[in-house]
Amino acid sequence: MAGISEEAARSVLMEVYASIMDMSDDEIFSSRSENLEEAFRRLDVLAAEEVEERVVERLIGDPRLREAREVISRLRSVYSLRLEVEAARSILDDPDPWNALRSFKFYPNYLIIAEAEMRGASLESGDIVAFIGSGPLPLSLILLCSEYDLTGVGVERVARWAELSRDVLDRLGLSSRIEILVGDHFSFTLDRDCDLVMVAAMAEPKGEIFRHLESAINPGTRVSYRIYERGLRRLLDSDPAFDPPPELREDLRIRPEPPVNNTSVFLIESR
Repeated sequence: MAGISEEAARSVLMEVYASIMDMSDDEIFSSRSENLEEAFRRLDVLAAEEVEERVVERLIGDPRLREAREVISRLRSVYSLRLEVEAARSILDDPDPWNALRSFKFYPNYLIIAEAEMRGASLESGDIVAFIGSGPLPLSLILLCSEYDLTGVGVERVARWAELSRDVLDRLGLSSRIEILVGDHFSFTLDRDCDLVMVAAMAEPKGEIFRHLESAINPGTRVSYRIYERGLRRLLDSDPAFDPPPELREDLRIRPEPPVNNTSVFLIESR
């Protein structure tokens, strides 16, 4: 497999970087610029390219790309938030909120991810899951609780996104099944039984979050997070080299099936 060349991949990254480097988070969140949508589209196309892993490793280690990758990671984070907010608001406005939810472009991905979370954490009906960084549209919690009869707790640090997600849950009839708390990982304490703690892909800083979880969760509780293991998607990850603390032992990896691209990693507290 030859795939895209190192220079071609670098060229796309630098061109996207040049097109967005001066944009603020507010501009990324609200702009209707065709350039912004084109930048996001080009990154999606690049991420899907076949590539040799040695090429990816060289690009990750290239100091010339460090700033570009940081800016691109910010773009993807803010733009993904924007898509979630837009989907959440469409659910509130639609006379058929579940139809609006199923129309969200990533809904099929999350169905597969929810099944992987159930399988990877050996969850059963009635179990409790928590999600750190649940966001304005807590789709993982929604599907786990509606499809598999679980109870959920979301932790979201931005109050307006927490409130928006509560409105969405109310509209979907899930307010009695999923509770949303305003806070961050430091405000997350397990004063109740919990069978799985999920950490959002965009939740940062990863090292600090997992060090706190190691001391906060009960022995035997599983923790899950998602990573890109292979290909150029690794370049778009904010921290592709992240390693959890040794007290959280890796228990299982469930690798992706299309249309999902990320691996679900399951850890277990080993004290």
